[in-house]
Amino acid sequence: MTRILDPTVERGLLGELEPVVAANIDRHLSVARNWNPHDYVPWSEGRNFAFLGGEDWSPEQSRLTPVAKAAMIVNLLTEDNLPSYHRVIATAFGRDAAWRTWLDRWTAEENRHAVAMRDYLTVTRGVDPVDLERRRMRLMSTGIEDGPQGLLENLAYVSFQELATRVSHRNAGRETGCPIGDQLMARIAADENLHMVFYRNLVDAALELAPEAMMCAIRDVVLSFEMPGAGQPDFLRYSAIIANAGIYDLRLHHDAVIMPVLRYWKVFERTDLTPAAEQAREQLAEFLREVDVAAERFVARRAERTARRERSRS
Repeated sequence: MTRILDPTVERGLLGELEPVVAANIDRHLSVARNWNPHDYVPWSEGRNFAFLGGEDWSPEQSRLTPVAKAAMIVNLLTEDNLPSYHRVIATAFGRDAAWRTWLDRWTAEENRHAVAMRDYLTVTRGVDPVDLERRRMRLMSTGIEDGPQGLLENLAYVSFQELATRVSHRNAGRETGCPIGDQLMARIAADENLHMVFYRNLVDAALELAPEAMMCAIRDVVLSFEMPGAGQPDFLRYSAIIANAGIYDLRLHHDAVIMPVLRYWKVFERTDLTPAAEQAREQLAEFLREVDVAAERFVARRAERTARRERSRS
């Protein structure tokens, strides 16, 4: 994905959007709920590992299903890669005035997610902590190799990504089968939703200031979208497990992530588009039709597999 705006134009747009950033920071702080990671961890279940004379992890200690393990590992490692996200966003947004205030606040809130999830999984022995640490080191040592370039592409990407993460976290929490795990992931999902609203509002403003460039950025991001955890070890295998369980699949991606945000921006209702922006919108619409068809096929095949399993058990 290439940068759409000239850097000089981009700097000007950063300045024009700064009042919108400031207003949305105030909005965010007025509705965000402060919470403590330690409140969502059942510390009474904790015990030492072998290094301190206790017992190391073994598979039978976990109460999580294989699906829940895959979902929680992917979601936690996604949160772990925060230094990479911070670097990318700081490069795109800059470190001045309101933009910096938001970046620092967002980073602090996102870091809280990883702290809480890791403590929960370690104390409850939900997953192998040694394997988890190896995965974390491998992912964070690599960081993000490819991603959106420039202001508008990043604004579009994080608008979709935060909502996608919200959906994935919320469904992963339900999959744990644990009331505490469900509460924790619901709490994190609520944060992600507020982050989505912040970025979504900035894109809405950018569509008024630079409709052609913003529309092209939206098209490019939707057509090339990958979840931020795509660089994780075993990501494809875990993603298949997660999709087959309905935690995050192509149907949810289309219906619960992409389309609600596009509707908010009134992407398919705008009448102020240049020929280039109109072409971008048409390409976006065609791609979404293809995604919708692919999602229907996936859901149908999943239903068929489920039916076959049920028949084999009877």
